[in-house]
Amino acid sequence: METKKKLNPAIRVAIIAICINFVLAIFMLVSGLISNSSAILSESMNTAADVFSTFIVIIGVHFASKTSDKDHQYGHEKLECISAIILSIILFITGAGIGYEGVKKVIEGVTNGITAPSGLAIVAASVSIAVKEFLFFMVRRTAKNVNSPSLMADAWHHHSDALCSVGSLVGVVGARLGLPILDPLASIVICVLVIKAAYDIFNDSIHKLVDRSCDEETMKELEGLVLSVDGVLGVDLLMTRLFGSKFYVDIEISVNGQQTLFQAHDISQRVHDMVEVNYPNAKHCMVHMNPHMEE
Repeated sequence: METKKKLNPAIRVAIIAICINFVLAIFMLVSGLISNSSAILSESMNTAADVFSTFIVIIGVHFASKTSDKDHQYGHEKLECISAIILSIILFITGAGIGYEGVKKVIEGVTNGITAPSGLAIVAASVSIAVKEFLFFMVRRTAKNVNSPSLMADAWHHHSDALCSVGSLVGVVGARLGLPILDPLASIVICVLVIKAAYDIFNDSIHKLVDRSCDEETMKELEGLVLSVDGVLGVDLLMTRLFGSKFYVDIEISVNGQQTLFQAHDISQRVHDMVEVNYPNAKHCMVHMNPHMEE
């Protein structure tokens, strides 16, 4: 009997997030219409966009997890970065649309007056904060476990949504206290937060696509690890490049030039194994040896 293939943890948590966001989007839409709150309606638009953007994440994770093949001998990890870039573009468009509606409401309100939203808007904003923070912690935990950049981007997207909901809550409460213009102003704040999240996701993904090196702390840790291997006299060159959720390492080490090839190769192999064992995200480590004549 064939055993069923387990669903990728990143895809599983993304599907859960889609279901939760779908229900939340409908709840926010109905609440926004009933309570006459532009901020809550903006939240419903943003949440509906989350459903679509998480589908993009699922597609990216699925293709990125495929094994290497003849045409893609280095794997498919960078496809996750592409899906994250698409997600950031969707976020930007959503944020711009929310901002446009908010500005239009403010301008119309100055001329015609703005009606304060009902108490239901406060309930809707509070529910949204709780749900979005729950999604943030749930998705971030899985993203860390599987080291998925697109899923991590989706997690921070949920967190930015929670901040947006805080802005909505402030706007609604302010409107009910006698400043109704605060409600559409909250939509403009939401616009800024969503666009900021889109920029951060886009920037991080671009860095991973253009072979940016690992952070300085990781570089120092790698150098120290290599120098700890018996027989390594020095690190002549250490280069890294990000490759989606993983990274490549190229190292040149100094070894005793009077050793046999077998002895030198043994040192090289130990360096290679040490790096890949201590850094599971190291896709491959290439070690080059430079002969050093000891005095």
